[in-house]
Amino acid sequence: MIIKLIAIGKTDQKELEQLTQQYVQRLGHYVRLEWVIIPDIKSVKNLTEDQQKEKEGQLILGKVSSADVLILLDENGKSMSSEEWADFLQKKMNQGIKTLVFVIGGPYGFSSAMYARAHEKISFSKMTFSHQMIRLFFAEQLYRGFTILKNEPYHHR
Repeated sequence: MIIKLIAIGKTDQKELEQLTQQYVQRLGHYVRLEWVIIPDIKSVKNLTEDQQKEKEGQLILGKVSSADVLILLDENGKSMSSEEWADFLQKKMNQGIKTLVFVIGGPYGFSSAMYARAHEKISFSKMTFSHQMIRLFFAEQLYRGFTILKNEPYHHR
């Protein structure tokens, strides 16, 4: 299975990017991971929030195939513990999914088209995090999930 993360905008904080890349490198032992960063939309001052969400949604959906399983990282999604997250990943792998796509939305969230296309929504917290920080949290939790599945000591139960 391939796991793909799609996000809008680059990370401009070097420290966060370095930490994120440490987990991305570690994940290479467990899964094929693709990181797709879509550049920020230009001239957003002239757009309403809904127009910006629509444009971002079009760009994101352009990176997703019809066979991909799409999961939105959304504050209103399902919350789970790290163990439940690991079980979730295992179930997805057992289903024979070729590509599992996670998406971090832009500053205003997702368009209605994104919600319509998504298979599920997952929340990492009821709190809102910057798109830069959630990338780090996603990479760390993905790594933690795989170490739980392999019964490795990174996660102490």
